[in-house]
Amino acid sequence: MSEPPADLAADLIVVPARFGSSRLPGKPLIDIAGRTLLSRVVAIAREGAARAGNVDVVVATDDSRILDHAQSLGCAAVMTDPAISSGSGRAWAVARDRVVAPPIIVNLQGDAPFVQPALIEALIAALRGSSCSVATPVVQLPWPALDAMRQHKAASPFSGTTCARGADGRALWFSKAVIPAIRDEQRLRDTAPLSPVFRHIGLYAYRFDALRRFEATPPTQYEQIEGLEQLRFLETGEAILTVAAEAMPHTMSGIDTPADLAMAERLIADHGEPQLSWV
Repeated sequence: MSEPPADLAADLIVVPARFGSSRLPGKPLIDIAGRTLLSRVVAIAREGAARAGNVDVVVATDDSRILDHAQSLGCAAVMTDPAISSGSGRAWAVARDRVVAPPIIVNLQGDAPFVQPALIEALIAALRGSSCSVATPVVQLPWPALDAMRQHKAASPFSGTTCARGADGRALWFSKAVIPAIRDEQRLRDTAPLSPVFRHIGLYAYRFDALRRFEATPPTQYEQIEGLEQLRFLETGEAILTVAAEAMPHTMSGIDTPADLAMAERLIADHGEPQLSWV
């Protein structure tokens, strides 16, 4: 880890943690294999902050019970407007009220208990060394993983997001469709273990001004068609840097249902606890 100069304003990791979930009310407080969901995500945020250096961590919530729990974990927490509907909006609400504006804001969703702290470090480092507005991770899929994604999408077409990226790592597009379409696929399968498809991981690091502009801009055409917020950046000319990440055994989308909770516990049972410094 390379330490930033001590006189720089601290970057910020915001953990949006809403109580009101129609399918899983109070989910930040729900137990997963002996630890609350929020405690797991806070531990990830803290370790990512320690790795990157000069980074603060704040939980942003709409409920006093979650506020109290975050504070019991020794984590800073603030109440935000319950009407805010997105994690990016809650992250902006915290960032804009800081005494000193954080140069970089990481939006670490409060229902993502398996994000790797090293990935948070990598996103912050990528933005610190880049002129891009946003950084986000992607994983290049081996052919069996691509087959599994296609099979899953046959039943749930809007589950999972893919990314087309340039040679310099900049995102060209994101889609709920599997992109790119692959001509002469069998030839590629015979010559390379990895497909040309990158799966997007919903973790973001934003520059302060980029997040301000994003929140001040109405939803854009393709953002609404695809249901992908990050397309607003691309449609308004903001550059998104993608950071290549390795596929990990603890892999799943956010926790939204009782079935997701069960899957998270199965992953822990099968692969062990993530290596974190628990509070």
